[in-house]
Amino acid sequence: MSTLAIPGQLLGSAAKYQPGPGTHIHESNLYSSLLGSVHITQPAKAPGPTKRLNKIINTTTTPAELPTISVSRSGVSEKQRETLPEVGNIVLCRVIRITPRQAVVAILICGDTVLDAEWQGLIRAQDVRATEKDRVKIYESFRPGDIVRAEVISLGDQANYYLSTARNELGVIIASSEAGNAMYPVNWKEYRDPETGLSEPRKVAKPY
Repeated sequence: MSTLAIPGQLLGSAAKYQPGPGTHIHESNLYSSLLGSVHITQPAKAPGPTKRLNKIINTTTTPAELPTISVSRSGVSEKQRETLPEVGNIVLCRVIRITPRQAVVAILICGDTVLDAEWQGLIRAQDVRATEKDRVKIYESFRPGDIVRAEVISLGDQANYYLSTARNELGVIIASSEAGNAMYPVNWKEYRDPETGLSEPRKVAKPY
């Protein structure tokens, strides 16, 4: 499992882990509630079978015997916190708002480093994909709350980094539907809500 998690990231089944700080349960699965490091704490060793009167009595597995999974921002070194995105870096970001010409995002992770400060970036319509750039519609590519994998292509102005999703492996990696459900990708331009069965357009990152 990755040592870093972003909000909404699937961590595992509630049948395998107990929820710890920084996590929440939805539909029998555990998800990260924070941006930070993933920690798995093993339970105290359960007692083995006890032999009494020539009968073996097996102990019953209880939820307390499951490992606990948690997410926290602790453990992020000062060196990591001082990291600034540079041209060519791959970043994970959260879409804050969209306009017809661009998506405004908060950069959360640069490479494998969780950033202490959220730097603002822009994904302009011409940088969403490599082909048919003039036909790109931002609202069909991103929605507020989406988690996007992107590449830093310019340091931009003093307020924003310029980002691109114009490669197949770049784009939306986590998305929620208008109904608030976690969706799954079905192709390069579409996510689907498993609860309602409805699809929504996105610029989807491979693999899907």
